[in-house]
Amino acid sequence: MSLKSKTAVITGSNSGIGLGVVRELAKAGADVVLNSFTDRDEDHALAEAIGQEFGVKARYIKADMSQGAECRALIEQAGTCDILVNNAGIQHVAPIDEFPIEKWDAIIAINMNSAFHTTAAALPLMRKAGWGRVINIASAHGLTASPFKSAYVSAKHGVVGMTKVVALETAKEAITANAICPGYVHTPLVDAQIPDTAKKYGMSEQEAIEKVILERQPSKQFATVEQIGGTAVFLCSDAAAQITGTTISVDGGWTAL
Repeated sequence: MSLKSKTAVITGSNSGIGLGVVRELAKAGADVVLNSFTDRDEDHALAEAIGQEFGVKARYIKADMSQGAECRALIEQAGTCDILVNNAGIQHVAPIDEFPIEKWDAIIAINMNSAFHTTAAALPLMRKAGWGRVINIASAHGLTASPFKSAYVSAKHGVVGMTKVVALETAKEAITANAICPGYVHTPLVDAQIPDTAKKYGMSEQEAIEKVILERQPSKQFATVEQIGGTAVFLCSDAAAQITGTTISVDGGWTAL
């Protein structure tokens, strides 16, 4: 399919899942706006390289997703937003009675509140264009829970709920809202954790992947950033025009347990 003439804004997208989504949307022909909280030469160079590789317009806009005003300014600076992918997220692990308040506030702000602000700013642009897609990158933790992840689980459950509300509010328009719920995805961040995990448990790296990191993922395989991006492309297609207000799990069977 072709997304030519569409513009996609992807938050938290200079690495990992966000960058994978950027690349798949650009491959499908969409112009793309990358984002993170930094403003380095390499951020802008990354956008330029993607534009050249896929023959689309690509640019980078700095915005701190913990700040509501900057979330809204991102959409305003983009100028148009046919496809909004709310991907920005952070994590912290601790028992709830020891959970640092500042970490709770930051996770709720970046993982959930940012999606509210960007969606509120993008919907008028989508309505003006007569077409739109809101795609929220939630998590298997938007559907189930794990101990010691109170803020992350709360935020991702909130994102799933907000997705349903947006879908209902746009149900009679050519706008859909859905959440992709990945399990563990193979990213550079995960790669960096494998050696330490193996050392901690006295295992080979492959054993650490299967028995520790992917303990709850029945397939015992990571999802890939390309698969998450491909799911986003599908949700932008005509075939998905009546898919709205739901979740798509890309989790190797995690939430089937």
